[in-house]
Amino acid sequence: MRNLILSAALAAVVAIPGAAHAASDRYVPRPPVLLSPDLSEPWLLQYAPGKKRPVISQRTVRQPVAPVMVSSITPVPIPQQRAAKPASRQFDPAFLPAVIAYSGPERPGTIIIDTNARYLYLVEPGGQARRYGVGVGKPGFEWAGEHRITRKAEWPGWTPPPEMRKRRPGLPVHMEGGPNNPLGARAMYLGSTLYRIHGSNEPWSIGKAVSSGCIRMRNEDVTDLYERVGVGTRVIVM
Repeated sequence: MRNLILSAALAAVVAIPGAAHAASDRYVPRPPVLLSPDLSEPWLLQYAPGKKRPVISQRTVRQPVAPVMVSSITPVPIPQQRAAKPASRQFDPAFLPAVIAYSGPERPGTIIIDTNARYLYLVEPGGQARRYGVGVGKPGFEWAGEHRITRKAEWPGWTPPPEMRKRRPGLPVHMEGGPNNPLGARAMYLGSTLYRIHGSNEPWSIGKAVSSGCIRMRNEDVTDLYERVGVGTRVIVM
């Protein structure tokens, strides 16, 4: 009996250091617990309604998503200055050719140019006129009067007058005719003036006051007019 008591006491003494060590571990700082920013991770314990025992979600595993930092202040967008609207390069269909009724006093074959409305009319027999859209002289270059066509030219060359080259030093002394020539496909010269009815490689300018006094038309329209009139045709600009 005495030996049994001594054995029990010895066992208790041997067990004390382990117990003391385990007790001291309770106060050792543990490493922080890292939680995934994605609350749908499959290892996260979720409590099912009506059950006391936690169950593990069986949702598909997804890659962790970095935490999103949300500022408490919503930045106010800085108003951007609007850029100047570029000039339209679309031809206005209001200036397409048309045949209209005419009851004026001018005889068939006469050309009438209304610079305010930006239309050229070729009077035809039977109380009608063929109407074309035109571009006219810009402010300071307007003019009016009556002349006759004194010369016609296909794909005319262009020789800018000295006054124009003085205003625009970059202009050539002469430019041969062709698709890039400002006079376009056809030209009809008016009397002894510097003015012409001519084509243009800038159809979007039709209906506007942009020229230095000449009357410009679309290339297809000036070609059509060119075939309908001859040298000596009376031209009234108003």
